[in-house]
Amino acid sequence: MRRLPGGGDWTRALPEDPDALVEGVLTDIERHVGTNLARVMRFMGLTTLEWEARGAVVRDVHGREYLDCGGYGMFLHGHSHPHVVAAVQRQAALLAQSTRLLPHAGQAQLAARLAAVAPQGLQYAFFSNSGAESVEAALKLARAATGRTGVLAAEGGFHGKTLGALSATGKPAYRDPFQPLLAGFTHVPYGDAAALFDACERAAAQPGGLAAVLLEPIQGEAGVVIPPDGYLAAARAACDRHGALLILDEVQTGMGRTGTLFGCGHSGVRPDILTLAKSLGGGVMPIGATLATAACWRPFDENPFLHTSTFGGSPLACAAALAALEAIEQEDLCGRARALGERIGPDLRRLADAHASSIAAVRGVGLLWGIELRSEGLGGWLLSRLLDAGVLVVHSLNQPRVLRVMPPALLTSEQWGFVLQALDGAAAEADALAAELTVPDGAG
Repeated sequence: MRRLPGGGDWTRALPEDPDALVEGVLTDIERHVGTNLARVMRFMGLTTLEWEARGAVVRDVHGREYLDCGGYGMFLHGHSHPHVVAAVQRQAALLAQSTRLLPHAGQAQLAARLAAVAPQGLQYAFFSNSGAESVEAALKLARAATGRTGVLAAEGGFHGKTLGALSATGKPAYRDPFQPLLAGFTHVPYGDAAALFDACERAAAQPGGLAAVLLEPIQGEAGVVIPPDGYLAAARAACDRHGALLILDEVQTGMGRTGTLFGCGHSGVRPDILTLAKSLGGGVMPIGATLATAACWRPFDENPFLHTSTFGGSPLACAAALAALEAIEQEDLCGRARALGERIGPDLRRLADAHASSIAAVRGVGLLWGIELRSEGLGGWLLSRLLDAGVLVVHSLNQPRVLRVMPPALLTSEQWGFVLQALDGAAAEADALAAELTVPDGAG
């Protein structure tokens, strides 16, 4: 059994026959979830199961340990953070789900807490269960508040796969099977302020007008794309010029991932609407939030039943989010994210220099880093090699050439050293593979 730094303190017994359990699960996936999904899992060597996790370490049914630097950004607190788990356990013993008729304290307390820490003016909150749902609420609110239908989003952006969020998501492969999507959505190159300004001018002149501009402070699924300085400020100015709303999707960048509580904190730009999810639940419960100013909130205020969710803002989810916010403050997780990011950045740049045959670039901030490979085919191969070495990372849905490294804020120096060593070894193998695949000049 592989043991890693920070692992080994487990409470759950391993199954007696792990191989039989894995095969049974994969068979059920093949028969009842997706044949191709099971085939991909087998092809990539994902023939095990997550069994227990704590902090930065995940243990599988065979007793092997993995350092988790993936999770699509939801584990800023790590796995099973004791403060969050304890809060959920206390709440579960009292009131797990709401009647939806009587109010419960957690929803009000969480809304007030978020208003206190969010960018100035974001006074109101609607709670849902995911990032996509939080974007859906933002889009509906923007249209209702402005009476317009046009929405400007960015190429390469990712906002979810529900119908409205998908209309804003900028990858044709996800969009095309479901056309026609919602009308009124336009996509422009991310980071190009001039293109954004021109598109706003054109959209504002259309019969539907311009309701909102929807952007990520840093594009995550596009491969950790960081916009030029002043880009978000230019978007803010363009919205003000046309009376449109600026929506910032902080599902991935929010809750301390970039070293500030919100990604827009790096630019000082205040949105009209802001969406959250992922780490808002502390890595324990699913919860999404849509924050907005009082001026935007008018339609939802006038008719509280205009947009609702049975499970959104449940007592359990709110307890987790309140505890997650407390842990961020009490343990200075934003400061730890900045400090760890200041080490990760130089280390990854040295890695890229040492393995230029396979790595084209690295970029990131805080605990959101992308490793761009020279060949798209290397992405899945490297992910599999890292898995074998005991490190979990994720690819980027809109840019498979980029592997994302997103460790928890509590990752130790020793654990990062292990991750870096695994990355170095896998990249060395990738260099050799890239050399073998290179066709010499003049060769047929």
